Order: sequence, then structure tokens, then C-alpha cells
Amino acid sequence: MPDADLPDAALAEIKREIRACTHCSAHLPLGPRPVVRGEAQARVMIIGQAPGTRVHESGVPWNDASGERLRDWLQMDTDTFYDEGRIAIMPMGFCYPGVNDKGGDLPPRPECAPLWHERMMAGFPGLDLVLLVGQYAQKRYLGSRRHKTLTATVAAWRDYLPDYFVLPHPSWRTLGWQKKNPWFEAELLPALRNRIADLTKG
Repeated sequence: MPDADLPDAALAEIKREIRACTHCSAHLPLGPRPVVRGEAQARVMIIGQAPGTRVHESGVPWNDASGERLRDWLQMDTDTFYDEGRIAIMPMGFCYPGVNDKGGDLPPRPECAPLWHERMMAGFPGLDLVLLVGQYAQKRYLGSRRHKTLTATVAAWRDYLPDYFVLPHPSWRTLGWQKKNPWFEAELLPALRNRIADLTKG
């Protein structure tokens, strides 16, 4: 009989290596603090951008206003969201990347995904759905299937099912975007909520 603990042990080792990673230390203004979550039985993975300062301080992903908006989109309480046996969380960049000249966050460090994503994904044998949150995740995982703009990509959300749900990054800027794109709340979110509820029910 195969060792039933192997996937959990392998995933635990990958997460340990990620959390100890210092590969980009020279480029990180607050130093490395990789953020990653998930247990092998999780059926849903969220791939976002990179931690902000609040997440860097707490070590808890999506522990900010964007996370509150994402949980509202999913209609999910915090206990379910942070249940690692249900939801895995893997950003495109595991550490806070710093700010740009305009005061916004820099893009995720480009080294993270090539270093870790393939190994991390292999640790979830029962994964049924990946949420691609924002343009960086969509660029990597959709490749040439991605449209020229994020709006066009998200508008084509049905084309990426059943493996992926594509979402904009849930920052405050998305509030205006939602008003201009009423189909997001009327069509995409109900379908997303139904699928998530089915995959995360106790």
C-alpha cells in the first residue's frame, strides 16, 4: 500500500523551503517573509499577486481590505477561507516587493513562480479549481489564452472553466471597475460562489 502520508510530508517540506527562502533578499525593502498556505487535501487554490505591508507584518495572506473584498466576492467567512484543508493560497510573489515611484506596490518578484509554483502545485493531488486573481497570475497560467486586457480576460471567464476562475485584483480600484462591468456581479460572482460552496462544503 502506498504511504498515505507522502503527499502531506512532501508538501510540508516544500512549504518549509519556501518559508526559509532568501533568494530575493537583496531586492526586498522589508526583508523576506514568504507567505504560503495549504494542506494536501485542499480542493481550491487562490493565486494572487504579492503580500502588502499588512500581510508582511502579520504573515497572514489576504489579511487586509483586499482580502475582505475577495471574501465578499466568494461569500466566504474567515474560518472557511483560512481552513488550509479547503483553501490553499500561493501568491505569484511570496514576499512584499516594495513600492514604485507612484507609491503603489511593485509587481511580484519574477523569481518566485519559476522557483516554486510547479513543486507547490504538485502537492495538491485533489485540486479542482484555481482562482487566478489579477493579471500576473493570469499571464502565467493562461499564457496565449489570455486576452489583451484584464477586463477582456475576465469577461471571457467561461472559457477557462472548469480549471480556472479569473478575477481582477480586489483592490479599492475595483469598485469603479465593477460599476462599469455589471456582468461581473450579475453573472460571474453567482457562478463562482456556487462552485466554491460546492468544493468547500464540510
